[in-house]
Amino acid sequence: MPYSLAIFDLDGTLADSFPWFLRTINDVADRFGFRRVTDEEIEGLRHASTREILNHLEVPLWKLPAIARHARRLKAEATAEISLFAGVEAMLQTLSASGVQLALVTSDSEANAREKLGAAANLFAHFDCAASLFGKPAKFRRVIRRSGVRPAEVIAIGDEVRDIEAARAVGTASGAVCWGYAAPAALRAHGPDHTFERMDEIADVLCRSPPKA
Repeated sequence: MPYSLAIFDLDGTLADSFPWFLRTINDVADRFGFRRVTDEEIEGLRHASTREILNHLEVPLWKLPAIARHARRLKAEATAEISLFAGVEAMLQTLSASGVQLALVTSDSEANAREKLGAAANLFAHFDCAASLFGKPAKFRRVIRRSGVRPAEVIAIGDEVRDIEAARAVGTASGAVCWGYAAPAALRAHGPDHTFERMDEIADVLCRSPPKA
């Protein structure tokens, strides 16, 4: 029996936003008063957890909501700079045609997400957006309730360690993609249920593999 619901992250998973992030992060750092990121630090930060990154950059936690709102505004202005990864539309169409419900849980706004997804947005049954940095478990639970499926029939797919942790917190399977923000080695170290090195592997696994017991 295949997975009944796939919950996707957006940035770094479906949308190739990491180059935009690297161009933008130091302007955001200057605006909100945390440390700038040097070119030499980037690879090391890709191996760090979210909390480790925040500590390293000395980001005050109380500023996170304002930083997130500002980032959403910047993304809305940069829509033309951020495209979907190659193969995303075909992968989503295959899943939908196979009867897998699709959901999107992202820190971005729903308007931005729909703009980036284009026609592929119509394939999604559920959107739960504007997630806080550590707020994905609550979003996952809400989407699962709406979908009417058991957590054991759900897989959450993302590109960061916190996506794996959020899936584990709500009892779903986790899928980690190797083309996003976090380094593949960092993701594998946290033991996701599936690791995807190519976009087409997602449909192969979700449509043919049984969910975890």
